[in-house]
Amino acid sequence: MADLREAGTRPAVSAEAATYARLSGVLAVVFAVLVALALVFVNRSPGFAASDQSYDAFYAQGGKTVLITVGLYLVPFAGIAFLWHMITIRLLVRELAPDVPKMPMSLQVLAGGLFVALLWVGTAAAGAVALVVDIGTGPVPGPDVGRALSGIGYAVVFVYAVRAAGMYVMTTTSLLMKAGLLPRWLGLLSYVLALAMLIATTFNPAVLLVLPGWAVLVGVIVLVRAGRPGARAIPEAAS
Repeated sequence: MADLREAGTRPAVSAEAATYARLSGVLAVVFAVLVALALVFVNRSPGFAASDQSYDAFYAQGGKTVLITVGLYLVPFAGIAFLWHMITIRLLVRELAPDVPKMPMSLQVLAGGLFVALLWVGTAAAGAVALVVDIGTGPVPGPDVGRALSGIGYAVVFVYAVRAAGMYVMTTTSLLMKAGLLPRWLGLLSYVLALAMLIATTFNPAVLLVLPGWAVLVGVIVLVRAGRPGARAIPEAAS
């Protein structure tokens, strides 16, 4: 299929496509804010490298686990916002490029769904002890149990969910480029970020902010290019 950018200008944006563009931008911001807050809150829990003394001291002092539990409840809403964002992007691409290849469309939705599922499972494991402390009545699980749950959570999020996020960025970039919605510089940057997430080996929580940051940036560009009914594409030479 010929890239729509080669025609010099894209077709006029319909009112429906403009609505999808605006929704994708708003939902990207909602997703980014919720993920950032959840990450800050859940990351307060002792990691799998914490000593027994640090672990016991943290859970022995009341009130420290409340924010972790709040973070756990924010994560599902972040995932829901992301799924809505993904769907609005797909609908927008279909409006502007009805004959877009099926393979990237299928891979994109699979990668996005996997990312959300893995994010939910991983954060649930990482914050499970705090949830038990806040809403349970039994004894606090021992340090070995806490470290095991944290290790599972870190593995699910940083080893698996981050790779799914990288695949999502790669496939979504391909779709948006086919629809002529991204300038070349942002397309290249997006592929670089996707590759970085695919090969990243760090457990630094900052790596989880790459996807929401990228989503906000792309949302702004899409809003500028397709957020107004009747607008036409910026010629590729002006990108």
